Amino acid sequence: MATASTNVRDRSRPMTGEEKKVILASSAGTIFEWYDFYLYGSLAATIGLHFFSPYPEATRNVFALLAFAAGFIVRPFGALVFGMLGDLIGRKYTFLMTILIMGLSTFIVGLLPSYYSWGMAAPIILIALRMLQGLALGGEYGGAAVYVAEHAPANQRGYFTSFIQTTATLGLLLSLVVILLVQGYVNGNWDPTPALDAAGQPKMLADGTPEMWTAFQAWGWRIPFLGSILLLAVSLYIRLQMNESPAFRKMKEEGSASKAPLREAFGNWKNGKIALIALLGLTAGQAVVWYSGQFYALFFVQNVIKVDAFSANVFVAWSLILGTWGFIFFGSLSDKIGRKPIILAGCLLAAVTYMWVFPFLTKTANPVLAKAHETPITVTADPADCSFQFNPVGTAKFTNSCDIIKAGLTSRSANSETVDGAAGSIATVKVGETVINGYSGTAENAADEKKRFDGELNAALTAAGYPINAAENTSVAKAAHFLDIFTGQKITIILILTYLILLVTMVYGPIAAQLVELYPTRIRYSGLSLPYHIGNGWFGGLLPATAFAISAQSGNIYAGLWYAIVVALMTVVIGTLFVPNGTHKKDIFADDNR
Repeated sequence: MATASTNVRDRSRPMTGEEKKVILASSAGTIFEWYDFYLYGSLAATIGLHFFSPYPEATRNVFALLAFAAGFIVRPFGALVFGMLGDLIGRKYTFLMTILIMGLSTFIVGLLPSYYSWGMAAPIILIALRMLQGLALGGEYGGAAVYVAEHAPANQRGYFTSFIQTTATLGLLLSLVVILLVQGYVNGNWDPTPALDAAGQPKMLADGTPEMWTAFQAWGWRIPFLGSILLLAVSLYIRLQMNESPAFRKMKEEGSASKAPLREAFGNWKNGKIALIALLGLTAGQAVVWYSGQFYALFFVQNVIKVDAFSANVFVAWSLILGTWGFIFFGSLSDKIGRKPIILAGCLLAAVTYMWVFPFLTKTANPVLAKAHETPITVTADPADCSFQFNPVGTAKFTNSCDIIKAGLTSRSANSETVDGAAGSIATVKVGETVINGYSGTAENAADEKKRFDGELNAALTAAGYPINAAENTSVAKAAHFLDIFTGQKITIILILTYLILLVTMVYGPIAAQLVELYPTRIRYSGLSLPYHIGNGWFGGLLPATAFAISAQSGNIYAGLWYAIVVALMTVVIGTLFVPNGTHKKDIFADDNR
């Protein structure tokens, strides 16, 4: 292998061909790692059918999203472990460890038996594998950002690190394309099979006919996970061809490496406050905009406004294709005007426009549902009977009459308001002029009451215009194949989603260069990794589950967006006051001994 230049201060020249090849190899490997991580996010609803089947649909969706979020929760711990190793033993070998852990964990998900076979052991192992993926990803991003920035010309750090920023979106896009191809092939060649209940028995519909799963829902979803073993082999080969960072080699040769990078990065206020500013003034807002624009948007289209999974993936995939250029554009722009104004502008735009964009998306993609929201729905309940239905460990059963009504309305994407009822009373719901009595899930006749309640609620919502029978809703957007997008409705949906992606590119394109420029070489991997992964792992990764639970509690399908709006506005304020300006002009190797 050729050796890249170690002249780390003279970086205004164009990159050599060998250096570009090294950065391309780094980006390609990172795309594959994000692909592994995002397969679960793209298939969360389908996986929920197999691993969280004992719970009602609303609760199951929350659990499926929380299992997805489990990978994000542990990312800061991966950042600490692999950040330390990256500063001690080097960027290259840390890359090899993270890709190996990620690839094997993803492959095993494809082999894991469902709840029907292994009971509670299945979701527990699934969450454990997600946590291993999160640990690996916690070490991946910081290394990739540092590695590329330390190879890049000084006046093009934003441009070159923006290629690393595209890898997360390209990994998501790759996962969607693979899912669409596998889904189309499997469903086109195998017949549907009966859906199973929590006991592994065929699930029956209200009319006595069996509920059916497509072949992809039943077993085909495992194929993209199993196929990731091929990407692991390619990724390992790519990582083995990479050179060590010239800045790290130079630091080692000079003997200036940190012996305790974690203590040096976070054990004193001088460096510790940088992590705090980076978290609250940059990555927290960046994270909620990023996950709102990509993952929550996909979940919203598919599970809230009831666009079928295939069509939702097609629309999001096209928005990613159209919007990904924004990472490069805003990364390059940040080399000219600075990182901070672009990131904070993206957060502000998101906060100001989300409450307009998502209702417009509903009106466009499912106009019948949007029209039905005009019918007033009122839940009357004893306030003590209404719980906040957010249960990450799965130990609680929401059996109060208020909880059952709200879960039923949420699963049908109905907007409602709640008014106080008499203490100890059974909750009721009024749809238009029709009043439906709720029931307690602990009553002896709960099964009969559930059948009665579901039938009355479906009838009332249907009369109010809600598209309860998806097969009869001809107004909802539907794509027959990947190129079936050339109607006004579908193009508008893709443009709305592309706008959300462009906000993502504004906040995410310049962030790697901005974080790299905050730390000296000796603690750079450790220093930037922790605030990045707390921001993205906790503030961002928990967004889909948090937003969904808030919407279920409030009775409004848009209420969960307030979580992202408040966090984004917090970042605008703190970032404006405390994030330094002009870091794009900084010599990132001049402060190695700081």
